[in-house]
Amino acid sequence: MGETGRQNGRHNDSVKGLDDKRASMDPDANRQSWAERSGEFSPEYYADIGQNEVSDALATVLEYYVSTDAAILEVGCSSGRHLEYLRRAGFENLTGVDINDESFAVMAERYPTLSETGTFQTGAIEEVVPEFEDDTFDVVYSVETLQHIHPDDAWVFEELARVTDDLLITAENEGNSPDRGRSDGEVSYVNDEFPLYHRDWKRVFTEIGLAQLTTKPTSRDTVRVFRTP
Repeated sequence: MGETGRQNGRHNDSVKGLDDKRASMDPDANRQSWAERSGEFSPEYYADIGQNEVSDALATVLEYYVSTDAAILEVGCSSGRHLEYLRRAGFENLTGVDINDESFAVMAERYPTLSETGTFQTGAIEEVVPEFEDDTFDVVYSVETLQHIHPDDAWVFEELARVTDDLLITAENEGNSPDRGRSDGEVSYVNDEFPLYHRDWKRVFTEIGLAQLTTKPTSRDTVRVFRTP
C-alpha cells in the first residue's frame, strides 16, 4: 500500500471510530457523560469562568417580569454561576438541578451563601423534573443545557412547561459563536466528543402552547423568554 493508501486507511479508521462513538451516544450514555464530566465543561471549569453576559441578560429579564421572591429553577445549573448572579441581584428563592454531583461541592466552595440558602438536587432533568407538581416555579430557565438533551428525551420539554407557572427562558447556542451551532445537520459534536442537538427553540415551545415574549442574542447564546398560557 502506498503512502496515500496508508493515510486513507488511517483516516477511514478514524472516521469509523468517531461514527461508532456517535452511534453509541444513546440517552443513557449521553447523560452519563455529563454526570462524570471533569476538566473542560465541568462544574469547576464553569466556576472558573464565572458570570457573563448571559447572567446579566437573565437578571435583566427577571427584574422586568417578576418580583425578587419569585420561585426560580435552573435546570443544568452546574456549580451555580448564573444563580449566584441572580442571588446578588436580590432574588431569594433559587433552586437548581444538575446531573453532576460535583456541581454542589464546587458551589459550596465558590458560592457558599448560595449553597446554604438555595435548594439543590442532583439528578438528570428527565428524572427530577417529572417529580415536581404543576406550576411549582414562577420561572424555569436553562443555559446551554437543553441543547444537549437527546431526541429520545425531548418529551421533557413539555415537563418543563408543566412545572412553569409564568416564564420559561432558554439561553442556548443558535449559531451565535462562529465555531458552534452552525452545522447543517440536526446534531454537531463539540470537540468531536459530545452532541449538541440543533433545535428551533421558538417552535419547540410555541408548539406546546407557550408564547414567546422577547429574544436577545448574545455573543454566544440566544436568550428567549416564553410565557405560559
